[in-house]
Amino acid sequence: MKILVLNCGSSSIKYALYDMDTKEVIASGGAERVGLDNAFVKVKLPNGEKRQIMHDMPEHTEGVKFIFSLLTDPEIGAIKDLKEINAVGHRMVHGGEKFASSVIINDEVIAAFKEVSDLAPLHNPANLKGIEAVNELMPGLPQVGVFDTAFHQTMPQYSYMYALPYEVYEQYGVRRYGFHGTSHRYVSARAAEFLGLDYSKIKIITCHIGNGGSLAAVNCGKCQDTTMGLTPLEGIMMGTRSGDVDGGAITYLQKKLNLDADGMSNFLNKKSGVAGVSGVGSDMRDLENAAAAGNERAILAQKMYDYKIKKYVGAFAAAMEGVDVIVFTAGVGENQTSMRANVCHGLEFMGVKINEELNATIRGKEALISTPDSRVKVVVIPTDEELMIASDTMELISK
Repeated sequence: MKILVLNCGSSSIKYALYDMDTKEVIASGGAERVGLDNAFVKVKLPNGEKRQIMHDMPEHTEGVKFIFSLLTDPEIGAIKDLKEINAVGHRMVHGGEKFASSVIINDEVIAAFKEVSDLAPLHNPANLKGIEAVNELMPGLPQVGVFDTAFHQTMPQYSYMYALPYEVYEQYGVRRYGFHGTSHRYVSARAAEFLGLDYSKIKIITCHIGNGGSLAAVNCGKCQDTTMGLTPLEGIMMGTRSGDVDGGAITYLQKKLNLDADGMSNFLNKKSGVAGVSGVGSDMRDLENAAAAGNERAILAQKMYDYKIKKYVGAFAAAMEGVDVIVFTAGVGENQTSMRANVCHGLEFMGVKINEELNATIRGKEALISTPDSRVKVVVIPTDEELMIASDTMELISK
């Protein structure tokens, strides 16, 4: 069975074609600058070679159409006919309270998805464009929606509610939803499998640390809490996002800087975080280099970044009344050895001991980095959200 995974952003389309018999990616790439000048598609060939192909894509339908043509291209394609594709799985960003699991997409699902689009105005409409493009190009092909927010729908109400007048929850759905759910679900289950532990009986803290980042408290296979909220802005410090900030500071700055709501959102989402504090940028590799060179603001940003992750690890261990496994994943979590060491250092009181020498060698691969006498297992598990989407898609259409 062949499953195509699509992740449509506001001006991008990432794709991966899976042969689910072997769980292998047989084609992958991404379209960028959709709807803008100088649009192109980056293609990863089976031999590992990467190729960039310029192509005008005024909207998503043309982008998906061009990706389909590349999949069947005689020279670089992976299949001979589009009919070889059994289904398409879509990454869907915000499902609100309407979707607690992945679903086969139909008219009712699309209508419900549109109802929560104002919770993710940049992402949900783009996700919808991908669905519509597939419908237009391959009518009748089964499509499945896999929601970033779904895994977190098991959070208890006392965990997801804000201490705001209850009416804003009833009328506008203002509550904590969480994101990166597909990643948290994959790596928590995979960590249990990797360690030979019963997923339904252990307490796991998953740290999805990338340019955007979030943590989740996974208690016996279900999400009890997570760091992101109504939007992906809440929680830890990120590449360009502020993370947690006093609401009073926000209204104070809005007046001082003479910003409207959109301007304040841009300030918090795109000008803050690591980039805002350091002045270096949002790439953690650049931050590490600047800190090593003695840049004081870079050193401060790095300390803040690691401290805020550690603080949530401690909070989630308290919330679950213990922790058995801590998982690091995503671009920074899988590759930045110093962050992992700094987060774990000082957690010996709760049974965390990492092998410093081993940790320093682990980048982008599955590994147990805690010591044999550590009561808490610490692991690096590379995330694979696309495989999770493909797996959900296959399972649903097989039924």
